[in-house]
Amino acid sequence: MNILENNTISLRAPEPEDLDLLYIWENEPSIWQVSGTLTPFSRYILKQYLEHAGKDIYQAKQLRLMIQLKSNHRPIGAVDLFDFDPHHRRAGIGILIAEHSDRRQGYARETLETMSSYCFDVLHLHQVYCNIAAANSASIKLFKEAGFDECGRKKEWLFDGSSYEDELLFQKVKP
Repeated sequence: MNILENNTISLRAPEPEDLDLLYIWENEPSIWQVSGTLTPFSRYILKQYLEHAGKDIYQAKQLRLMIQLKSNHRPIGAVDLFDFDPHHRRAGIGILIAEHSDRRQGYARETLETMSSYCFDVLHLHQVYCNIAAANSASIKLFKEAGFDECGRKKEWLFDGSSYEDELLFQKVKP
């Protein structure tokens, strides 16, 4: 087993065949609040992204991997490393499990564990962090159970069009 897989999921680079799936995911308004997106993505922009997705993380300062089930090779989501800072040896992490039927199956936990090992053992990061809306109890539980500690609160940080919500900062320092 390689470092980017476990018994249930594997993480892989995006392929051109993922274009239609990424188009659906990136243009789903219910996900925009979590990802900080306000406008849809065109197929053209996503195609360009896929053409350059193979750039080294040290060059691009980010990395997206597709989450797929090992049993049938079906992509179920994506995991992103962003704000990669090799000098301070840290990066942000975000996970999307796209379909509601695939959520609460342990896939996000397995992805987070696999990606944390990759960050610490391959990229030699000192820490990874994430930002979570204070009302997102499922994500808060996931990251806490994965060893992330709450280390900050940004008051009224997120605006949903009618009200503000706090955003929590979690980090996991290399054990």
